[in-house]
Amino acid sequence: MKKIYILFITVISTFAVNAQVSFGNMQNQISRGKDGINVFDVQKDTREFKGLSIDLGAAFNMDFQATNSFNDQPANITTTTTTATGTTTRTISGYRLMNTENNFTLPAADMYIGAQLFDGVRVNLDIYLASRHHNDSYVKGGYLQIDKLDFIKKDFLADVMKYATIKIGQMENNFGDAHFRGSDNGNTIRNAFVGNNIMYSFTTEMGMEVYYNRSGWVSMLGVTNGNLNQSNEEVFYTTGPNTNTTHSPSILAKFGYDKQLNDDLRVRLTGSYYHNANLGNANIYSANRSGFGYWGILNNNAYKNTITKADADGNVISTNTTDVATSFSKTSTPEATFNPNFKNWATTYMINPFVKYKGLEFFGTIELASGGDKAGTDDKRTANQYASELIYRFGKTEQFYIGGKYNTVSGKLSNADAKEVTVDKFEASAGWFMTKNILAKLNYVNQNYKNYSQFTGDPATGNLNNFYGGKFNGLVFEATIAF
Repeated sequence: MKKIYILFITVISTFAVNAQVSFGNMQNQISRGKDGINVFDVQKDTREFKGLSIDLGAAFNMDFQATNSFNDQPANITTTTTTATGTTTRTISGYRLMNTENNFTLPAADMYIGAQLFDGVRVNLDIYLASRHHNDSYVKGGYLQIDKLDFIKKDFLADVMKYATIKIGQMENNFGDAHFRGSDNGNTIRNAFVGNNIMYSFTTEMGMEVYYNRSGWVSMLGVTNGNLNQSNEEVFYTTGPNTNTTHSPSILAKFGYDKQLNDDLRVRLTGSYYHNANLGNANIYSANRSGFGYWGILNNNAYKNTITKADADGNVISTNTTDVATSFSKTSTPEATFNPNFKNWATTYMINPFVKYKGLEFFGTIELASGGDKAGTDDKRTANQYASELIYRFGKTEQFYIGGKYNTVSGKLSNADAKEVTVDKFEASAGWFMTKNILAKLNYVNQNYKNYSQFTGDPATGNLNNFYGGKFNGLVFEATIAF
């Protein structure tokens, strides 16, 4: 946190000392408030460059959560597994899911610092001031955005840069359109609901993205180094028949069409691609470090697991009791999500249709993911996700809305599993933009888990699986501010 304060003081001092510096005169910047909703990728404007300018923004949210978790696990259970060498008896006692209080969860806060450095060139720094994943403030990412090449020569490639944008840095990588409608730590004003997609593709890897948008056609090509946490230390790879010996870059691509056909109707359709041939320390489905919209979901309290082993004649060989700790953690993320946990390699396709007619809008997600079954193995495993949102915005400035969302994802957690697991969710929400920068919303959620095994790990000795017959439901009231 101390470093953030020093950075903030440095920016303000620069502003005070240099009278040539202005405040807030930023080019090609997407609004962080209501006006930024349904703005995807990047945008161009005609704002005149008037010298070095500083941008300072923030986003906050505060949630009151009233949800309950359930599953089909018994409080006490005894199982016996018999082999040629003897029997293993497992006795579990005192199991139950953790009750959650109807109360406020940890508020989240972001800070944004930017500077217009030159005509068509600006820098952005995104900071998580308060989040579940870290005890201290930390940088989400920073990048340079280039919309003109006049720093090389006046009007250099002006006919190309009229439609092109270049982004370079460690930043939220642009895979698909769903993340533009999702919650990101304190920044939840773009999300009409509280939760993100169950299988949420979000990461911040070091890389570059090049956009070319013209006459309604949308295109982007990007590459990253494939790592969420940057380091040059030696990497030791998991052994196996298909052991990785290197980390590969991640390839990102998007192509589509986005057009305001008339005053009432806008249509957008995009297809996106992500591929990494040799995964590094990043997983596009587990890199959302700030967490999810629902807390304390399907966590167990402490319980006991006693394993008794006997020989073929019934003589007891050993008895060991394990105190199984609660699965709840105030810092772990995310909860209520599905991570296919691909290893070795990963490929994902996403299709996003978007239609807005007057106040009615539809947004959909078709996501087809595949990757290595486990570390050291290239065997293909898949997970598929489908989501649809229907929202109606009304009022003089569309300051009110009601909406519903259905989301389902299914896939095997391992190729060795007999069945695919499925997670589905329904959300309903109503919201009020008190101003363009203040939103209050009330959200109902009902999420269900199907075909999860009763035990984790070793079938004879493993602990109970919290997702076995799992579900949660309830209400969340969220207040959010962004500017």
